[in-house]
Amino acid sequence: MFVAHGPPAAMALGSRVKTAPTKKSKPPALAGRRADDGAPVGVFFVKQPEPLRAILDELRGLIAQAAPDATAVLKWGMPFFTRGGETMCALAAFKSHVNLILPGPPGPTPTRTAGSRATARPTAPETALAGGPSARDRPRLAENRGGARQGVRRAAA
Repeated sequence: MFVAHGPPAAMALGSRVKTAPTKKSKPPALAGRRADDGAPVGVFFVKQPEPLRAILDELRGLIAQAAPDATAVLKWGMPFFTRGGETMCALAAFKSHVNLILPGPPGPTPTRTAGSRATARPTAPETALAGGPSARDRPRLAENRGGARQGVRRAAA
């Protein structure tokens, strides 16, 4: 049997129950210019752990040897090397590897046309696909249509 009890003592005396104050949320920070944008690249190399720093210093030396007139600045937290106003390369460091980032071919970025695929993988020529499935694939496709591959049993008619 359930016995109902009266209101708590605090409520019986007419006092209010205190609630936690609500926090006002801050508006999201707007993406702006990074503090290190345009800074000298020496800071980037000093921050790296020793195994990565050796590789990065070697790459930096190769870049200086190949293009002594290249200028280096930090962009997006990575050293970018430019020559004549064009990006030549960039270096990136991660937990267990480094990247040498090279730009694409000079000139405007190609635009996608109708029917083009957004993939870097080579695709088979359309003429090879026009004939339908190959002789090798036909029996397997017929078996799939019958439901045998999915383990579905067809009811006897």
